[in-house]
Amino acid sequence: MNEQIIALNGLTKSYGKHRGISDLSFSVNAGEIFGFIGPNGAGKSTTIRTLMGLIRPTGGSATIFGLDCQTQASEIARNVGYLPSEDSYYENMKVHQLLQYTADLYGMDCWSRVNDLAARLDLDLYRRISDLSLGNRKKVGIVSALITSPKLVIMDEPTSGLDPLIQQVFYEILAEENRRGTTIFLSSHVLSEVQRLCDRAAILKDGRLVGIQSIKELRESGYIIMAGDGNITLTASGMEIASRVYRRHKTITKLFELMGVSPEQAALDACKVEHDLSEETFARIHDFVKSRKA
Repeated sequence: MNEQIIALNGLTKSYGKHRGISDLSFSVNAGEIFGFIGPNGAGKSTTIRTLMGLIRPTGGSATIFGLDCQTQASEIARNVGYLPSEDSYYENMKVHQLLQYTADLYGMDCWSRVNDLAARLDLDLYRRISDLSLGNRKKVGIVSALITSPKLVIMDEPTSGLDPLIQQVFYEILAEENRRGTTIFLSSHVLSEVQRLCDRAAILKDGRLVGIQSIKELRESGYIIMAGDGNITLTASGMEIASRVYRRHKTITKLFELMGVSPEQAALDACKVEHDLSEETFARIHDFVKSRKA
């Protein structure tokens, strides 16, 4: 039986009338790269902040390394590298000073690791934090999360703000960390990240768990992941997409053509698109629908 590094049991966080998360139960095994995916506002960051002991749950519980995330948060933090979705740094510090501060908190000499990661991510260690762009601030967070070589890395939307070339380097670094035995919990709404990096994924929608499947199972079960406008939409089948567009535009034949699916070969009442709807295909559909509105 695989060792559970993270375990949620009915985890709930309510903000009164505002939606939080409701009754989340799942686990992450040792050595996994586990994806946590859903549109913006689904509750991904709320879940992660609760795991890190930064906010208190309304109900349920969560453990990391078998330790309670609320009562033993400081002990857990010794072996966790955390990248939040939004940074909060000492603006007057220079990058190397901030990273040294991180290392000092762990009581470790991480300078060799800092230099290696900074070089690979093209991060200037001697610039002031206040002068950094969004992408460079994100690099600081990535380096800070990894320099102590933690047993578990938790990252919330890690590639937002990174240019495509640096994203590729980041993927390589994460894969290397995982090969060394690091467990990685990664929240994202980026299709390519989930497909490329993750072994399994938990799908979150409106604060509730839709399901947990391997990436291979997501494809085989007929789920489609659509990426666009900074969000993803997860649908149970191609039929759901088809009916949605058909109701609005009466263009079902054109839709199937854009998807590369022949309506003659797929009966309308039983159609399931068994492959991912790629970002390129989504872009074609998006442009077509937009042209119909014009």
